[in-house]
Amino acid sequence: MPTHARAFWLREPGCGEIRTVEVPDPGPDEVLVRTLHTALSRGTETLVFRGEVPADQYAAMRAPFQEGDFPGPVKYGYLNVGVVEQGPDDLRGQIVFCLYPHQSAYVVPRDAVIPVPGGVPPERAVLAGTVETAINALWDSAPLLGDRIAVVGGGMVGLGIARLLVGIPGTDVCVVDVDPGRAQAAHALGAEFATPGDAAGGRDLVFHTSGTAAGLQGALDLLSDEGTVWDLSWYGDTEVGLRLGGRFHSARLAIRASQVGRIAPARRDRRSPADRLRLALRLLRDPAYDSLITGRSPLEDVPAVLGGLATGPTADICHLITYDEG
Repeated sequence: MPTHARAFWLREPGCGEIRTVEVPDPGPDEVLVRTLHTALSRGTETLVFRGEVPADQYAAMRAPFQEGDFPGPVKYGYLNVGVVEQGPDDLRGQIVFCLYPHQSAYVVPRDAVIPVPGGVPPERAVLAGTVETAINALWDSAPLLGDRIAVVGGGMVGLGIARLLVGIPGTDVCVVDVDPGRAQAAHALGAEFATPGDAAGGRDLVFHTSGTAAGLQGALDLLSDEGTVWDLSWYGDTEVGLRLGGRFHSARLAIRASQVGRIAPARRDRRSPADRLRLALRLLRDPAYDSLITGRSPLEDVPAVLGGLATGPTADICHLITYDEG
């Protein structure tokens, strides 16, 4: 069994590196996991990479198994799928999902891993955290049969939300993004697609995931009277300006935040975070989610890949990180 592992660390904003780290022996209620795949989150992880976590949010934005502190050095990440090499008999040999950073092997409490159900390939299972966020957004917003809905932002979270919405009978779901290249993924997930200038308004409900002020303003502009934008974007320390004149007040529009750190109030008394994550993994039996995985690289390339995601436009939706099989 490994006594050392390789891990991605952000040494300082804009500068990442692969380090060798020690892996302890697992205790009686712990598991040793060998990583198969992780995934890069273009939203939160790129903000962390650029050093844009506000100081007053350092505690709130800690990942479950983060080491170090913002702005760096810090080991950060939360989309990890691996195989249990040591641990209780009922978990040994199981493929599991864990909210762990980019590291080739690690030890965590047994309750921190969720077995990946049959019918979900390990590569697709890295999307569990994304689908969990989408589930929470639907629990927050309670979309109705026949709703006209827009999702502004065709990234991992936006497309994950769109896939759940199209399963509601009678819904009209359109993904709106400045990049026409996102149309292929939107269509593969069963949604329509439009660029901002071509998107039809009069929407009962709009989800915003673009991470930009322009996207949030565009989401408001798509609403019908008394509609609500559910904002899942996190802007870090960037100020967001909106035009709240015009019809914002007369049409009684609303902006609400949805964030995965807490179970939505509608289910908080009856569902745990583990329940929500298990549901996300079951939903990933759907092969349509494979359209979200658009790139792959070995762990050694994470500093360069994440740097590219953080500094410029890219066609990537979900970038998969692969690890040695041995």
